Amino acid sequence: MVAWVPLAAVPTLRPFRALRYQPSVAPDLGGLLCPPYDVISPVEHEALLAADPHNAVRLELPKPPPGGAPAERYREAARTFLQWRTGGVLRKDRMPSIYLYEQRYRVPGSAAERRQRGLFTRLRLEPFGPDAGVRPHERTMSGPKADRYELLKATGANFSAVAMLYRGGHGVTGPLFDRLTSGAPDAHGVDGSGVDHRLWVVRAVDPAEPVETADAAALLATAGRGPLTIADGHHRYETALRYREERGVNRACESDPGYDYLLTLLYDVDDEPLTVLPTHRLVHGGAVGERLLELAATRFEVTRLASREALRNAFQLAPPSAGAGAIAGSGRFGLWSGGMGAILAVRPDDAAPPGDALTVGAGLASRLDVSRLGEALAELFDIDQGAVTGGGRLSYVHDAGEALAMVDRGEASTALLLDPTPVEAVLAVAAEGGVMPQKSTFFYPKAACGLVFNPLEW
Repeated sequence: MVAWVPLAAVPTLRPFRALRYQPSVAPDLGGLLCPPYDVISPVEHEALLAADPHNAVRLELPKPPPGGAPAERYREAARTFLQWRTGGVLRKDRMPSIYLYEQRYRVPGSAAERRQRGLFTRLRLEPFGPDAGVRPHERTMSGPKADRYELLKATGANFSAVAMLYRGGHGVTGPLFDRLTSGAPDAHGVDGSGVDHRLWVVRAVDPAEPVETADAAALLATAGRGPLTIADGHHRYETALRYREERGVNRACESDPGYDYLLTLLYDVDDEPLTVLPTHRLVHGGAVGERLLELAATRFEVTRLASREALRNAFQLAPPSAGAGAIAGSGRFGLWSGGMGAILAVRPDDAAPPGDALTVGAGLASRLDVSRLGEALAELFDIDQGAVTGGGRLSYVHDAGEALAMVDRGEASTALLLDPTPVEAVLAVAAEGGVMPQKSTFFYPKAACGLVFNPLEW
């Protein structure tokens, strides 16, 4: 019998019995899926609530009952969760399994069609540290953690997964996925954004014999042989750590409780390319137009552009790819203000030596495009980290064309465009123990909530 116990300083991954929607509720999951809580706008929230009475948003981002206080929304989610379980809307799989996941989508702002594949499993929680099997790459904020904690405490379940990255080695994960996903998926749905979500159940235990199946064991061994880097879900991970610690104070004879684990979605970065969208900055107030370009020239090499379309095309239609020597980013930014456009480039004497960013301890985080832009915001607009965290002076958008249009409509003073942060930069920053500024990455598409739920029980 294969043991599921890893060596020290590597993650512990386990199959689990997921709660899943029953086909009788909806053969197609399109109307039941929702994005993670932190990317759902108020308008989308209302649309998801109206889409289906069993949409997963009622668990992931609940509303208080009519006339109820805001804090009632957590108890409302708990009541809904219990009703769905007892009423047969959700049913737990009979055997521990892992769940292969495929997303097919169009890259926003282009005609490129892509797919990305991952696997849902359980991960044993562990604190962050130099020798930990889990690495963060971003800072967290107290507000979202408090919200997620109240929901977790009320429901005792993970409704959305923490997305993580690992290196499986080229040609390792792909053939297994190809074979195991060759048949019809066990669950399927196309969401409101046109992303096609597919799920296959791979039993980790053979019901005929109480032994681990070779396919599940091989996938978990590949994913679990090295550290995992959090891509999305830092707040949920830290919330789960807090919940485990508080539950553990009153632990009785439980040697391996369900709350020691977290629902995770693991992506092999060596399998297929992942899509990271840029998060463009919109500045409210400060210098504009010609005066702003003069100030920018004291820090950057400024190349003026003839039109807003030229600027949009430079950052939306054909972003440059970052190789190993450009892991910190492209070193350029787009600027649109007062009807004037330009590309701002980091001066050569400011740029990091090629390849140096890959050196552990080299301080890659400080040389990322988003970090350099943060310094520029402080110099050009007097926007420091406190102002970034508090909001007001800055807002964010992922579409370059929309960012420019918002300036033209008077909804912002200046648009600052970025290229995407390379995936390799995320891994390298995490490896050296650094953290990126807020809004550094936006992995797309987000993992759908509603394919699998993880009750913190066995």
